[in-house]
Amino acid sequence: MKARTSHTARPQVKKFLVGTIGAAAAAGALAWGAVSGTGATSQTVAVAPVADEGPGYAVEDFAYPYADKILAEKNIVLKRGDGHITLVDCAGGTGYLEVWARDKSKLCFQVTGNSGWLTLEVPSVHLIKGNNYATKVDMTVGTEEKSFDIAKNAWTSVGETAESEGRPHVLVEIRSSK
Repeated sequence: MKARTSHTARPQVKKFLVGTIGAAAAAGALAWGAVSGTGATSQTVAVAPVADEGPGYAVEDFAYPYADKILAEKNIVLKRGDGHITLVDCAGGTGYLEVWARDKSKLCFQVTGNSGWLTLEVPSVHLIKGNNYATKVDMTVGTEEKSFDIAKNAWTSVGETAESEGRPHVLVEIRSSK
């Protein structure tokens, strides 16, 4: 024999569904009234089109990160670059550009990518060892600007050691490419 089941649960489900749908309809009506300016509230809502406002732009200024900290610690001014020539610890590896200045120990720069550039100020630079990149450096002495091609994987005399007058030169830019 089949057992008879009670259908007392059905009216409760119907009551629940009717209550839920009624609450949703009331909430929808209130929301429509708030947006359209009609309804029980006396406040008006200002609506502006989103398309007129765009997201802000990210603008790269090419400023060298932590330049202030490096200036305070090493007394080197690192200005701007494209991120492909970076100051590194010389003990960290090989294949770096090595820059020697009269009043400092050597400075090392790692070059990555196909090309890179870095503007900086390192006084009294007299010797640079190249790496696998074709590198050119710009230096100033007084009001004069001079450029030097750095030999690949070899030492190149620059600045005061490259001229007969022996004036101290300031390294102001490094450009490298493969």
